[in-house]
This record gives sequence, structure tokens and C-alpha cells, in this order.
Amino acid sequence: MSRILLIEPAYKNKYPPLGLMKIAAYHRVKGDHVIFYKGLSADLRAQKWDRIYLATLFTFYWKQTVKTIKYYINSVSQPTDFYVGGVMATLMKDELLEEVDVNLISGLLNKPGILGKDKLVIDGMIPDYSILKQTDYIYPTGDSYIGYATRGCTNRCSFCAVHKIEPKYQSYLPLKRQIEGIKKLYGEKKDLLLLDNNVLASCDFERIIEDIIDLGFEKGAKFKNRMRFVDFNQGTDARLLTKKKMALLSKIAIRPLRIAYDHISLTDIYKEKIELASRYGIKHLSNFMLYNYKDSPLDFYRRLKVNIELNDKLGTKIYSFPMKYIPLTAKDRTYIGSQWTKKSIRTIQSILLATHGMVTPKRDFFEAAFGRNQEEFKALLMMPEKYIINRKKHSMNGALDWRKNVDGMTRTERRELTLYIQSNKVIKEDIAKASSRRVKATLEHYL
Repeated sequence: MSRILLIEPAYKNKYPPLGLMKIAAYHRVKGDHVIFYKGLSADLRAQKWDRIYLATLFTFYWKQTVKTIKYYINSVSQPTDFYVGGVMATLMKDELLEEVDVNLISGLLNKPGILGKDKLVIDGMIPDYSILKQTDYIYPTGDSYIGYATRGCTNRCSFCAVHKIEPKYQSYLPLKRQIEGIKKLYGEKKDLLLLDNNVLASCDFERIIEDIIDLGFEKGAKFKNRMRFVDFNQGTDARLLTKKKMALLSKIAIRPLRIAYDHISLTDIYKEKIELASRYGIKHLSNFMLYNYKDSPLDFYRRLKVNIELNDKLGTKIYSFPMKYIPLTAKDRTYIGSQWTKKSIRTIQSILLATHGMVTPKRDFFEAAFGRNQEEFKALLMMPEKYIINRKKHSMNGALDWRKNVDGMTRTERRELTLYIQSNKVIKEDIAKASSRRVKATLEHYL
């Protein structure tokens, strides 16, 4: 019996490490002793393990991931017994191997013999949910069946890594076998979370919906007197949402329906599909709102406003989750898009800090957070961070003085102020250099 340690770095994440859960299942079949831990453990590091597996996620977790690998690297007899896989391992294989000497696995474990001389296909195994009880970390989606009805994506969007990690599109995976296997081994779950990257591209979409209904997730389905929900969490492509597919979606307990809205150019087709969803009785919707890519801050505001207007018109509830674009191989989150500045990025982050990362469907909350119109939003882009986060607290003191100064500026003074604040780091030397008393007084608010 081999001793196996599974490690996930201690970053915050919503979904449990499905890859490690399947590796755990693989080693359980072989009769091995398996331990899962999230983060750094001096006790586990002090022990010797026959194999260690570490899962990587986004590349901007570079420092934390490399630190975790180096922390445990001496807990195996030789580097080839330390396996590293996942997103970062696939996208930045060469860079990672320059930092650490490990057995690096790129892509999916979708062929036999990758981790041992056997015929088991690890990616097709039922994930081991029991390992999640070994950690104090609570994954918000823990009471869900997690699986795939398809794999890969037919698109090759430049901001997305799917076509590199899952290069071949698989139109149908045996969803029933996955879910019934989880139910048999680990008990029934309330919800169904599907991680498909482009389910609407499947020529077997009707069959997938039939599987979901057969599994007990038809519209109105309940589990222990609680409503059940189906979530295609990676979002759906509005361009592929036909009336037939929307009719099929309306037959299952989908909540929310996520429709991608990544650029202002998609506005017309996005609005058309939201209206179509409403006609089929799908009122709870959501999207991950990409920003800092090829859009401008005003484009971002307009897209958020579209959702508010659709909610008013259709009675829908569309929740937006702004997601900052980071290049696929960035080692941190500092990237600034060509139409953005550090200050405009920080403004969005400051607003989202107050809204807990979410934009609600209600107009009054939206307008309080992002402004009633574009002019108010433009003012927020310039406002000092402390006044954005604590607007009520500062509304009648510092923020009021700041606004009076800005409102009284000439165009030249406002351009000068914008140049000073775009780096989001005003220092006393900047105030000394400022050309007018009004600009100097305004810059004081940013110290």
C-alpha cells in the first residue's frame, strides 16, 4: 500500500479540486492510503510520501503555487514522485520546470497509463468526495453533483485557455453514469453543477437535457423540500441560443442561466437572447462580465446598465459578476488593458468591494454603486478610493470638498489631474509640481 498526499495551494476558490478527487479515486482502487490537504502543513511535510500530487489553477497564483511545491518537495524520495498538473502546469510548463524539479503533467488525464502501468482512465473516474472532509476549507459548491456533459469548446477565444487545456471538443459524455456513481458512493446531492465550457455547441444537446431530466432535475424539482438547481457554470454562448435550445433549457431546473456578454459589440444579440429566455419563463440569469480586455471603462458601464434596463423591462433578475481580464500566462494580477489605467481598475475593485463582487439586479443598488449615468460613472473613475468605498461616511466632508474642486476645474486642470491619478499613487512631489492651487488642493485627497 502506497502513501499518497494530495495538495491544493491555499488560495480561495469556489470549486473543489475535481482532478485531485479523481486521482484520489484512482489510488483508492489500487488500495493506497490517500490524504488531502489545502495549504501548508508542517506535520504532513515532515512525513515521507510515496507520491505527492499538487493541483494548479490560474497562472496569477504563480508565487503561492511555487512556494507550495518547494515546501513539500523534500517529502518524496525523488522529484519524479512529485506530480504537478492543472491549468498553470499546462499553460506554463517550461517556466514552471525552470523553478521546480517535478514530474509535470500537462492537459487532461484522459488516457490510460499516464500515472501507472494500468488501463484506468482517471478523467473518467467517479470523483472521491470523501477527501473534502479531510480539510477545514469549505467549498461553497460542496452539496452539488459536479461533472461534465461535454468537454472542450469549438471557439478559440484569445482570452480563454480552454482550447489549450481541452483541445478536442467532445459532444457528449455519459452524464448519468457520473451522477449515479456519485450518488451511489457518496449520497444524494441537492444541485447539479456542470463545468461545460460550451454545451450549446453539442450536437447531442437534446440528449443532454433528457439525461438531466431523468436524473431528477426537471423544472420545479425538489430535494428534501428544497428547490433543486442546475447550473452550467461556465456560461452559454448567446450566438448558439436558438428557440429550440431555449425551449429545452426551460424544461430543467436551471438557475441561473448564464449567458456570456464579454464585449459591447454583443449587445444586440445578448438582449435578444435575454428576451427569449424571459418568454420561456427563465427569469433568473447571470453572467461573468469580462473587463480590462478590449473594452473601455465606459463600455463596461454600458453593459452593466443594459442588464438593469432589461430587468426593468422584462421583470428578470440578472446578476453580473465582473471578472478582470488577466493574460493567460501572467504571473500576477497587475495587467492593465490598453483602455484602462491603474486608477480605473482600482475604482471598479473598490466598488465591487462594497458589493461583495456582485452587481445586483436592482436599479437603486446599481445606481448607488456605479452612478445613475455615464457622467456620474466618469466622476467615480476619478474619485479617491477611500471616498468610493465609504461614500456615506465621507459624503458631507472630504468627498464634498473633492467634488467642488473637480467641478470647478477647467478642462486643462482636469486633464492634468487625470494624468497625476492614473497610476493610482499620488505622492507629495506631485502636489508640489501641480500647476494650479485647485489641482494641488484636489491632489491632497489622494494621499
